[in-house]
This record gives sequence, structure tokens and C-alpha cells, in this order.
Amino acid sequence: MGRETLLQEYRRTRGFSEQLCQPLAIDDYQIQSITETSPPKWHLAHVSWFFETFVLNHFKPDHVPFNPDFHYLFNSYYYTIGAMHPRPRRGLLSRPTLEQVLEYRHHVDTQVEKLIGNSSDTDMEALTFRITLGLHHEQQHQELLLMDIKHNFSVNPLKPAYRDDLQPPQGEAPPVHWLEQEGGLHSIGHGGNGFAYDNETPRHSVLIYDHRLADRLVTNAEYLEFIEDGGYLNPALWLSDGWARLQQEGWRQPLYWQSGDDRWTQFTLAGERRLNPHEPVCHVSFYEADAYARWAGKRLPREEELELILAELPVAGNFVDSGLLHPAPAGNAGQWYGDLWAWTASPYSPYPGFRPLAGSMGEYNGKFMSSQMVLRGGSCATSARHMRPGYRNFFYPHERWMFSGLRLAEDA
Repeated sequence: MGRETLLQEYRRTRGFSEQLCQPLAIDDYQIQSITETSPPKWHLAHVSWFFETFVLNHFKPDHVPFNPDFHYLFNSYYYTIGAMHPRPRRGLLSRPTLEQVLEYRHHVDTQVEKLIGNSSDTDMEALTFRITLGLHHEQQHQELLLMDIKHNFSVNPLKPAYRDDLQPPQGEAPPVHWLEQEGGLHSIGHGGNGFAYDNETPRHSVLIYDHRLADRLVTNAEYLEFIEDGGYLNPALWLSDGWARLQQEGWRQPLYWQSGDDRWTQFTLAGERRLNPHEPVCHVSFYEADAYARWAGKRLPREEELELILAELPVAGNFVDSGLLHPAPAGNAGQWYGDLWAWTASPYSPYPGFRPLAGSMGEYNGKFMSSQMVLRGGSCATSARHMRPGYRNFFYPHERWMFSGLRLAEDA
């Protein structure tokens, strides 16, 4: 990647974060509805902290911090760098103001752009890698922005819309087709071309057995059958931890679903909408996805099974670039990339021979390889430029506020 291309990518990605925030009122930047979400203002500052910490401080020994206190306020989880403001209390930070956060962003942008233009040729490879890592990190936070804004708005009794100009997805879900996949020894993981996170490496062999994959995600109508058949009341369908969570939280439907007046509705980034039976069911936990699969007499796919399919297909689908910001019914060609992250039956663990990035950047992925599950394929809030076949997303099995869905698999 040449200097000019890197500069264009930097400006495009950084600008898109602020574009996503344009529909917000100034009061919206401050809200944190649950521990898992963060205020939009914090997201804008944190990604700038990332560039200041891992790019400017590394390549400019004489760099003067914009505000030394920001090092504490906007560190997320990098314990090797220093202490941080507690995550559950990010919503209490009325200061710095939004205006100061935007000034911070623009200050960092000026410094990074100068660094791109003035760095020696010998530094460019290392600089390009760190900036590219930072841009992919910011794209993750762009998705988090939309996830968090949705939840922050959902707890408001007024049910405000993030954008009231969003068009409902059109179409009807076709019948499921089952894709026969032959088993054998296959290779998965990053092949060395283009950017990838360290948790996608190294490329390695896996033994896969004959199996079938559904060519689309499970729909709202299909999930309603599970609900109406007492799926949330039958402990035989649930993993022990899932059943305990269901009892503790009182789950009876996916997050954002509401029933009343003989109809179901769901909260979306466009506000409250009537539930579309053809759309894929959204905002379900791993436990709900697993219980549904058991009820259907199937199972969830393993991450290697999905990667082999994704590697054969172009990265195309309903991503954030489409502007729907909501999952759409599957087309006749199937539904593999975009719309919703698909839960897999695979725990988030290291590949054989995994080595995290050196230094503090090694805290980015590796230390979270415990008690989480892998999701694949991207969502309607993911940037298409951020996606690739080997991308491993991961969340705790009880979490539901992300754009998560499920597809079915079965042994052949």
C-alpha cells in the first residue's frame, strides 16, 4: 500500500465514524444503557487514543499528548499500558465535552497524516501495518457504535429512531436449501494475503466430516414456531448455563421483540417496526441459537465448516455499506456474508501454533480466548471492506445486543 492509498484509507475510515454519528443529538453522545455498551462520545475518543498510543507514541519519540488525562480515560483493556477508567462508568464522563473529543480526533488526524507523509521508506512497512490495524480496529468500533446506539435508544420509553429515513428490507425468504459438504483434511486460517488479525493465524489443517449447511439464516417466522411450541419453557432444549441465564433474565423472546395486540414488533435503528416473518431472527444469544437448533433436530455449524464455504464466495451481502442497517430476507442465491453474524458451535480458542502480536498489541485478541464463542460472516452493521473469509468474531454466549443470528447444520 503506497502513501497516498494509505492516506485515503485513513481519511475514509475516520470520516465514516463521524458520519455515523451525524444523526445523533448532543444528548445521545453521553448514554451508556448497560455495561456492554459505551457512549458514542467514548467510542470516538477511544479509537483516537488507539492511534495516539500505538502509532504516534511509537513513531514519534517526541510526541506530546493532546491531554495526558486521556490516557486513563480512553484506554479500554490494555493493562500492560496502564490503568483505565472502569468500563461500567464510561457513561458518567460528561467531561471532556463532545467538542473537546472532536478536537482530539482532529488533532490526532493531523499528526498521523503528517507521519504518513514524512516517514522514511524504511519505516513505512511497520507504519502501514500499525495504521491498518488501527483502521480495522476503528471499523469494529463503527459496528459497536450502531449496536450501542440501538441498545441505548431501546431503553427509552419513547423508542426513538436513530434514523427515521431507513427503508424496511424487501423480499421473501426462499425455502432452505441444504448444501452437501464432503469431509476430509482441509486448511483454514489466514493464507498470508492482505490484512488479518493475529487470531486468524496460523493457517493449519483441520479434519472435517461430511455435513450439510443451510444456505440461509433462520427466519423470524421459523423462530416464532420455536417460541409458540414452548421452546423457552422446555429445559431439555437448553444447555445448563443457558437455562440458568434464561431463568435469571426472564427471556421469552429475542432481544428487542415485543408482543401485544395480537402482533409482534421489534425495535430497530429506525424505531419500532412490525416483525417481518421473512427477515432472519436477530439479537439471539448462543444459548438461544443452540436451543433452537436442538428443537429443530439440527446443530449449529462449526467455524471451520463456515470458513470453507466463505472462502469460495465473494465478500458480498447486506453490509453497512447497503444502508439498510437491518438484516434482510435471504435472496435465491443464499445468505452467507452480511445480514447477521452467525453463531457457531466453536469455542473461541487459539489455532495450533498461535502467537499474539508482540508487545501491548498482543492484548488485542489473545487474552480473550476463554469462555467465548465464535461467530462468522459479518452483519448489516459491518463494513464490507472489513470482512474476509477467515474473520473470527467472538462474544460471550449470553450476549444478545450485537447483530447475531443463526444458521443450521447437520451431520451427513
